[in-house]
Amino acid sequence: MAGSLKGKAAVVTGSTSGIGLAIAKALAAEGADVMLNGFGDAAAIEQERLCLQTDYGIKALYSGADMAKGDEIVAMIRAAEAAFGKVDILVNNAGIQHVSPIEDFPPEKWDAIIAINLTAAFHAVRAVVPAMKARQWGRIISTASAHSLVASPFKSAYVTAKHGLVGLTKTVALELATHGVTANCISPGYVWTPLVEKQIPDTMKARGLTKEQVINDVLLEAQPTKQFVTSEQMAALAVFLCSDAAAQLTGANIPVDGGWTAH
Repeated sequence: MAGSLKGKAAVVTGSTSGIGLAIAKALAAEGADVMLNGFGDAAAIEQERLCLQTDYGIKALYSGADMAKGDEIVAMIRAAEAAFGKVDILVNNAGIQHVSPIEDFPPEKWDAIIAINLTAAFHAVRAVVPAMKARQWGRIISTASAHSLVASPFKSAYVTAKHGLVGLTKTVALELATHGVTANCISPGYVWTPLVEKQIPDTMKARGLTKEQVINDVLLEAQPTKQFVTSEQMAALAVFLCSDAAAQLTGANIPVDGGWTAH
């Protein structure tokens, strides 16, 4: 499949680390130009951008657009279109998390999680769709979560946002079904990423557990395989969804969760 996306261009939100960076690398490895997005150390991000260009011979850009701000999201899409000539692939991957009982859940955390995990995808999809329809080709992929299918306590905003992301994806898939554009969700279980690592202290506090107990009895308790999903496995599925083989795969929510949601 090497080079299968040559001539295509992708925007991957939340791609300065973790799942998003793995997806960006996998798309670049197939020949796609890529725009990175996210927060982090400027020098480290620039290093990743340069590595993408050097390693894969593609054009790589970076946008620091804040996914909580619709106007910045649209500006990022327009900048990618100007630089690459088009955006063929949109990966909505940016996400944040907060763990707290509902009665203590800070309203500002709720607003931020809904904005970044759900509303950002709306703004990005809305911005890319007209040109995708005009070209009769596009791939919209959103990183949802096993929490788009089932709930866990203390994650009210995240579970709500991820359920909503699936609804948005299904709607977009139906609207674009005759335009050569697919829209799908990938729903991982626990992937060992900075986002998951950061949840551990909050979960320790909320449930009164040790770090080891959180990993084994909370995080991996739900996954029958007793293994974390890898970012590379997520990236490989994203590449498949961009392929011609996946042209009739749309409106789907694909779990990659070690059997979690099979229960």
